[in-house]
Amino acid sequence: MSHHYFAIYKSCGYLSQFTREVDTHKVLGDLYDFPKDVYAVGRLDRDSEGLLLLTNDKSLTDRLLNPKNQHSRTYWVQVEGVPTAKALQQLRRGVDIRINKKTHRTRPAQVQLFSSPPPLPERDPPIRFRANIPTTWLSLTLTEGKNRQVRKMCAKVGLPVLRLVRYAIEDITIDSMNIGDVIEVDKDKLFEQLRL
Repeated sequence: MSHHYFAIYKSCGYLSQFTREVDTHKVLGDLYDFPKDVYAVGRLDRDSEGLLLLTNDKSLTDRLLNPKNQHSRTYWVQVEGVPTAKALQQLRRGVDIRINKKTHRTRPAQVQLFSSPPPLPERDPPIRFRANIPTTWLSLTLTEGKNRQVRKMCAKVGLPVLRLVRYAIEDITIDSMNIGDVIEVDKDKLFEQLRL
């Protein structure tokens, strides 16, 4: 069997799957005619954007999703309000969030504030805008990927997420990509960028 590797820039409104739960759902198969045995490695929720990897290489999927292997994932996050030093420190140290009705302590995260919004295209649909409430962009790098983790972590420290974009997985980024792009990636280059 030949293995295929794809990097895509998922836009808001798409599910990270091929099966429609409702006729109006937009799914990965709407972006490209992928081989039948290719699936997403991990997920981005419907409202999230950014880098998603797809492959039919089950050994790669297992390596990337195994909780013992700590692969960095960087997210650019627009939050409501201005983070306090305490909130940033909490994110850096780890916070308690609920996963499958159990408390999970997140691993320490790298957190940086953007001095100006990152170079991203406008979201479609646009985020809600409230003139009297400021927003802030954060870069948040995690080494784990629990369900809706970034949203839960930010909410825990009083920073509701308005927009969430996965910018990178290890050294693979969306820098040269546009929303909706699908790029078939060479295995050797991909594994080098993933530091495997």
